[in-house]
Amino acid sequence: MNRPDEIEDLLRRHAPQVLGAVVRRYGHFDTAEDAVQEALLAAADRWPSDGVPDNPRGWLIRVASRRLTDALRSEEARRRREERVAALTPPDTFIAPPPGADRAPREDDTLTLLFLCCHPDLTPPAQLALTLRAVGGLTTAEIARACLVPEATMAQRISRAKQKVRGVRFGRPDNWAERLPAVLHTLYLIFNEGYTATSGAALQRRELAGEAIRLTRTVHRLLPDDGEVAGLLALMLLTDARRDARTGPHGELVPLDEQDRDRWDEAAIDEGVALVTRALAGGRPGPYQLRAAIAAVHDEAPSAEATDWREILGLYDILVRLVPGPVERLNRAVAIAMADGPRAGLAELDALEPDLSASHRLDAVRAHLLERTGEYEAARAAYESAAARTLSLPEQRYLQARAARLRP
Repeated sequence: MNRPDEIEDLLRRHAPQVLGAVVRRYGHFDTAEDAVQEALLAAADRWPSDGVPDNPRGWLIRVASRRLTDALRSEEARRRREERVAALTPPDTFIAPPPGADRAPREDDTLTLLFLCCHPDLTPPAQLALTLRAVGGLTTAEIARACLVPEATMAQRISRAKQKVRGVRFGRPDNWAERLPAVLHTLYLIFNEGYTATSGAALQRRELAGEAIRLTRTVHRLLPDDGEVAGLLALMLLTDARRDARTGPHGELVPLDEQDRDRWDEAAIDEGVALVTRALAGGRPGPYQLRAAIAAVHDEAPSAEATDWREILGLYDILVRLVPGPVERLNRAVAIAMADGPRAGLAELDALEPDLSASHRLDAVRAHLLERTGEYEAARAAYESAAARTLSLPEQRYLQARAARLRP
């Protein structure tokens, strides 16, 4: 008998693949998403008592297809839609292959769904929001936090995006290059949410990070000569290589400088370093290649003390010229603090206040730098402020513990 949490994890893994398969067959993105949600609810209700079927993905596709067919039949132009759906409805004996089995890379349902969500008729923010919802499985609140916008704004953005792609045919796009930047940015954010969850009891959502890596590998197979695709895959591998060392025995957060580097995945590091080395040799580096190069400097250092912060700062100087975003500038401030001292880093933080007012990370970095300068009361207040603003319980406990150490 499967435990409810195991079934929940299984459903979360299959949801984007099921949605991709259903939309590929029928179109009707918005209605298909509702049908898939109903299938997931049915599975959550039945599988704990009946057992998980041998082919859970095929079961979910069949149930979602039936729910979608019922919904379409209740709409206008019933007869025309019934004829169209009847020709497309899979028989009861339909068994879907496991994800990725016997399929060329372009036929991966989740990947095709990813490129559909990045349709050129959508604005970049809408592409990002829709993909994080449909492919990443993130909630509206999680997407809003990842994009640093209010939840109500994000809900409206997602709703409008669904309406815009409602009538789009779900085929393999010819304009891959046009959609590629949005695809890569979305995969990057999905991985980040998997590597450090923005809310909940667990620090990481490993299945989400794993799915982002799988999809990025697929894009890399499609576009093996694209330096930014290789850079993104390298970044994910080099970052994910540390995952086992990021949590203690009770799930508590372990910061980078305190991690046991013997627990890092050497094979993933070797693959990531090889990828980014080849990509950087191809010409002017892009943002993902630079981020991967920074991750490689961390991963190749034998200890935290041996990290070459001057090299990291030089890479961030180039990165913020290409991508002058608040997160990149915050990370550069940390590099400045490590290379030139905490007061130099603190001087960089004030300019970031307006852009990071919705995030707890600015207060967390400020607290750490204040602690290093010996300003313990101010550091404690900043740690407590950061802890109050994060919805991640492991991060919250870590920040509270740091604050408690500084109490008189």
